[in-house]
Amino acid sequence: MNISDVAKKTGLTSKAIRFYEEKGLVTAPLRSENGYRSYGAKHIEELTLLRQARQVGFTLDECRELVALFHNPDRHSADVKARTLEKVAEIENHISELNAMRLQLLALAEQCPGDESADCPIINNLAGCCHTAVKPDTH
Repeated sequence: MNISDVAKKTGLTSKAIRFYEEKGLVTAPLRSENGYRSYGAKHIEELTLLRQARQVGFTLDECRELVALFHNPDRHSADVKARTLEKVAEIENHISELNAMRLQLLALAEQCPGDESADCPIINNLAGCCHTAVKPDTH
């Protein structure tokens, strides 16, 4: 199977497939005499795992670990579950951080008259001057 066939089957671009190969995240494909890559079912599975793992937020290093676990017949599902729950905790933390940022921005916007004057509480607050810091309303 050539790279364009693999791209269609996995939903990845040829460029992404080559990138994952360069990073050593997938098993190196065989090369034909003319130098073209030749892929098999194992590559489809690895690349599908990578695409889906990236879609749910796993980093390249974490994906490398998942591919290694995929190939390890002695793996324990508990290890995979633990890594997945660690990722969930990271995402939940990130959501909390983003929500705090959102609330602070809304509080800043509330303080700004949004008119034609040059005085802007948003700029003043972000610059740390002229006004005290706006604390978001956490209600």
